[in-house]
Amino acid sequence: MTESALAFSPGSLVRARGREWIVLPGAAGTVLRLRPLSGAESDVQVVDAALEQDGVAPATFDAPSPERHGTQADALLLKDALLLSLRRGAGPFRSAGRIGFEPRAYQLVPLLMALKLDIVRLLIADDVGIGKTIEAGLIAREFLDRGEIERCTVLCPPHLVDQWVEELSSKFHIHAVAVTSASAGKLERDLPQSERIFDVHPFTVVSLDYVKSDRRRHDFLRACPDFVIIDEAHSCTGAGRGMQQRYQLLTGLAEKPERHMVFLTATPHSGDAEAFSRLLGLIDPAFAALNEATETERRTLRERLAANFVQRRRVDIDAWSEKGLFPRHENDERTYRLSGEYQKFFEDVLDYCAEVTERAGTDERRRRLAFWGTLALMRCVASSPAAAQRALITRANLDADPAEEQAIRDRVLDGEADDLNEDDAEPAGAIEDPRLKSLIDQASSLAVATKLARDPKVKLLTEEITTLVGDGFSPVVFCRYIATAKAVAERLRTLPALKGISIDAVTGELASPDREARVALLAAQEKRLLVATDCLSEGINLQESFDAVVHYDLSWNPTRHQQREGRVDRFGQPSKKVRSLLLYGENNPVDGAVLNVILRKAEAIRRDTGVPVPLPDDERRMTEALMQAVLLRRRRDTGQFSFDFTETPAAREIDRAWRDASEREKKNRTIFAQRQLKPEEVEPEWEKARSLLGGPAETRRFVERSLRRLRAPLDPVGRAFKAPLASLIPITLRERLEEEGFEGTVRVQFGDAPGAGRLHLHRAHPLVGLIAEALVETALDDAADPSDPATLPRCGVWRTRGTTQITTLVLLRVRHRIETSTQGKRHSLLAEEAALVAFDADGSRLETANLPALLESRPESDLPEIVRNRQLVAAAGRLRGLAAELDAVARERAEVLTADHARVREAAETRRARVRGAVEVEPVLPPDVIGFYVLLPVVD
Repeated sequence: MTESALAFSPGSLVRARGREWIVLPGAAGTVLRLRPLSGAESDVQVVDAALEQDGVAPATFDAPSPERHGTQADALLLKDALLLSLRRGAGPFRSAGRIGFEPRAYQLVPLLMALKLDIVRLLIADDVGIGKTIEAGLIAREFLDRGEIERCTVLCPPHLVDQWVEELSSKFHIHAVAVTSASAGKLERDLPQSERIFDVHPFTVVSLDYVKSDRRRHDFLRACPDFVIIDEAHSCTGAGRGMQQRYQLLTGLAEKPERHMVFLTATPHSGDAEAFSRLLGLIDPAFAALNEATETERRTLRERLAANFVQRRRVDIDAWSEKGLFPRHENDERTYRLSGEYQKFFEDVLDYCAEVTERAGTDERRRRLAFWGTLALMRCVASSPAAAQRALITRANLDADPAEEQAIRDRVLDGEADDLNEDDAEPAGAIEDPRLKSLIDQASSLAVATKLARDPKVKLLTEEITTLVGDGFSPVVFCRYIATAKAVAERLRTLPALKGISIDAVTGELASPDREARVALLAAQEKRLLVATDCLSEGINLQESFDAVVHYDLSWNPTRHQQREGRVDRFGQPSKKVRSLLLYGENNPVDGAVLNVILRKAEAIRRDTGVPVPLPDDERRMTEALMQAVLLRRRRDTGQFSFDFTETPAAREIDRAWRDASEREKKNRTIFAQRQLKPEEVEPEWEKARSLLGGPAETRRFVERSLRRLRAPLDPVGRAFKAPLASLIPITLRERLEEEGFEGTVRVQFGDAPGAGRLHLHRAHPLVGLIAEALVETALDDAADPSDPATLPRCGVWRTRGTTQITTLVLLRVRHRIETSTQGKRHSLLAEEAALVAFDADGSRLETANLPALLESRPESDLPEIVRNRQLVAAAGRLRGLAAELDAVARERAEVLTADHARVREAAETRRARVRGAVEVEPVLPPDVIGFYVLLPVVD
């Protein structure tokens, strides 16, 4: 390799346009990608060396000047600033420098599985709240930083788009654009006519419903990136028309053999064996035949599938991780009794519904359709008089076509969890009938605000909410219908016991961005209570602001209860304890039927298997079971209802089918258990990478010290801090922060689970990065004003008891070129790390175990200026003769990095490693000397 070629290779230092630059990977011929030596990633420029007037030449890095010296505090701040300004970390996990949180060992398992595959086709089916978004994001970020992909997209239901955009940005430094029916038009208007959204934007989060249509699907298939994450993947493989279109979309994507695809779902089976087979077929067409294969073939397919399928329960995570990773979940139930006019109203509606069903005659379809309509009405009555009133007034004819019949059924049973979460409007009433007039009058009378306090269900809620708030919880009350949620919120606002607590209701009447804004506004309040419909049971994570769930209305889909509770009981919940409370009427026949036919069985199976098993999807059995339970088995005994819900033939049939599904789930979990992967063996490598780049401790120390130096010290407020950025000096840094949206006084917090309305400061947070980059940039600028508090000296000398001899610590920035290959293509990556090395007074290298601790050892006495200057000049002279030693340090670091890569490859060993060959790591010489510090022993 010629000297000229070496100078222009990734990691090299060059001079162009009057300043120094670092050459980044991605050069082509004479065209170079350059980052300013002391600048940020956002300052990258593309330069054609052949067109530069003054050319592009190799450059050298100036050593620190002894004339600009400082204190130990200056040295520690510069070291931390250097650590936290690095983004291209040195280590086998290339993404460690860009992750805005601390992943747990179990969350590395899907990443390791992905690294084992030549082409990633991975189904992650972990429980709700474990962190599937985090696990998929880790894979995407790692593959981007390895240079194996350049673009990626997320496909998800519409209500999850904004959440994904936020998660990718805040946690993974991937700035994606949202592509939905509402946003696509504007995105396209801003583009030249010949370009498309997916050609221009490398990172996108796309609504499945936007691209599934025939008109858009083909264009998306043409331009889709080769890395795709599919969230709520089970919603793409069912039998409904919308699901069929989604399935056609995914089938088209999967047909490209080199495309990486990561499928996410907490319910991979969804109670439908055929849908599960279709889902597996997207990973590999051979897996679709798993159920029909012979036993020998099945065994082989299962062994293969285990490499592409990860599904963990919380008990699995507890077995791998420290206890207390998730909050303790307390479940409880409370009952109320219908009485007086509330009981009479319910009985009248029930009598009416029974008559309507009987009038349907023997025609099976008319009978079934009438039943679903009357059952929908009874759901509203069981929810609240307000919901019943709306349903009765907006009644509709039940002589509907089969498509409408399916829609009515889905509303009653809460349908597919991801598709119908927007449907919190009260269903239309049952049938055109003059008798409805008296029922409407009863509902209207009971729905007035003055009677709310006497409603037995509302009365129970107010008692329980008062207790929850008194115990320090911030609850979310889930209702099924809009009218119910509004009435409940209005009643809670009138309670003296809840004075001083901010209360709001969020329903499907609001557009998705408005819901998020409403929740964020409420979350910023010190004491808060949220009433919501199931429009929030998915899509908005509430764990940072709420820690209790009240099921005011029973969901008729057991998965929905899990999703409601999963909004607060999930990874990142700061509280040690969460609580969920189920309310139901002990003499309410609708609640009783659902509890015994559906919810009780679902909970028993969940306890037995450790995971939720979806309800078997058989409309006939469910219809018969609920009809028998609610209508056909009803009798009056002394004015009370009496039911035998579980012994009807249809209920027993459901129970058998559900138990069969449970047994299949147990077998599947045994087959696909992730026993072969041991994350604890690789976690130290991740921790090592993070320590080389600066972890949570270094981040907090740096922010506290840097803001104090820059005249904007943190002010503690509980567990958080106020950062008065308006007083920050220099003004250039303040303006740079303002451009990124950080201005005035902001509230910040450190750690994994910050509270609402606070910035979560971590090493990859832009506020941290901007300050770190500014301090390093100013320190390396010889023309910087020494009186500027942002100007950090690059050398110093002090006495300390941490050493027994004159010791010079040299702070280095070491760059490495990492050569990898992907499917026959070579990739050059750039890695950077900070390193400390120690020398004695003769220039001999010292092998000291913990050099950072030595740098931090407490200074003792001050030094006379003549002694200080003499030591610094002598150290600078020795440094000029240590070039060979410093190069040796860089080579040693490259060897360590190579060994680290090898260990991780062994943990994820497959044919992939053999195809790709060994990773080649080469240091870029010479390393940059950022600073040097002379430590003198204390002479007693």
